[in-house]
Amino acid sequence: MSWWPWVSRATPHPNRRIEGVKPTIGVLALQGDVREHLHALAACGAEPVPVRRESELAAVDGLVLPGGESTAISKLLEVFDLLEPLRLRLRDGLPAYGSCAGMILLASEVLDTRLDMRALSGIDMTVRRNAFGRQVDSFETDLDFAGLDGGPVRAVFIRAPWVEQVGDGVEVLATVPSGPAAGRIVAVRQGNVMATSFHPEVTGDLRVHRLFVDTMVRPRARV
Repeated sequence: MSWWPWVSRATPHPNRRIEGVKPTIGVLALQGDVREHLHALAACGAEPVPVRRESELAAVDGLVLPGGESTAISKLLEVFDLLEPLRLRLRDGLPAYGSCAGMILLASEVLDTRLDMRALSGIDMTVRRNAFGRQVDSFETDLDFAGLDGGPVRAVFIRAPWVEQVGDGVEVLATVPSGPAAGRIVAVRQGNVMATSFHPEVTGDLRVHRLFVDTMVRPRARV
């Protein structure tokens, strides 16, 4: 597969950055691809910080939940006493974005996972873990993504989930265009919380991160 070498030489997508407030955006740094999200957020004009403690969570204007292993991250949220504080901040309107495992964590219901996995209920959706198959089934495709200019988004799926169903008020942003999984939901948004099945942080295309930073976090950031 070809995507991991892109990380070190990724270049910003030529979208104009909205000037003004420089929001502090945390990346949950318990497990997963934390570094890639930190780099993407910095390229979008945010002040990115790793989050491992409640005090760090309390200080951010938005939060990214990265890809990784969802059950491991769920357990570590409890170990680090972050599970309930994060749930409370999400209920209070904290803007959040989750990719892959982050999507699973933000769900209200998760299928095909361990019984002790704790979801955050940030988006009213049912997500199926590892829906596209094992690591060897990872793939790339182009997606039409609602709200993004500049053509299709190149999406990288690695042991990815998909969304089985969404509740009222959840906007579907992207679906799989063709193949056996055609029509499956892979990107959603509900208010200030967004999630994707795929990993935009590894492709060099920053449009998904810019959407999060500029339309979901920056308008609510503390001056």
